[in-house]
Amino acid sequence: MDQVKFGCFIKNLRKEKGLTQEQLAEQFGVSGRTVSRWETGSNMPDITILIELADFYEVDIREIINGERRQNENMDKDVKETALKVAEYNDTVNQIVTKRMRALSILGVVALAVFITLEASGLSAKTVVYENISDVALGFACGIMITNVLYTTGLLIKIKSRRFNRKAKTTQ
Repeated sequence: MDQVKFGCFIKNLRKEKGLTQEQLAEQFGVSGRTVSRWETGSNMPDITILIELADFYEVDIREIINGERRQNENMDKDVKETALKVAEYNDTVNQIVTKRMRALSILGVVALAVFITLEASGLSAKTVVYENISDVALGFACGIMITNVLYTTGLLIKIKSRRFNRKAKTTQ
């Protein structure tokens, strides 16, 4: 029996009922510290309390002992269908992002070619307009290159998720 898993499970059950550790302790005639020890997995309740916990939370005793809810066949099928839908969605998003990254890469190569052409021909040194075009082309090409590096290394996704998490925390 995995005591930590058991502890997490009964903690989740307690929270689902909207109870504090003290309230649960009063229900079973134990101290709040005892409930805390159950939930951390450092102690286990007596078998009689296990049975009472199962009745109180309206779960099977096997679920309490295993530290997880049993899955029925319909739930397994639903989970598989949902996982397939999520995988399909993820593939679609990846295809869209890949197409956008290819298009940006092509634009970056074109911008780099413009920069090289203007520098090699000496036009950028002759007039301010060509110098500005050359500078913009180089900046654009470098920006695209940095974006591609961030994307291919996975750092772009991490940056996006951090931004999303910060935004979620501020809205709570």
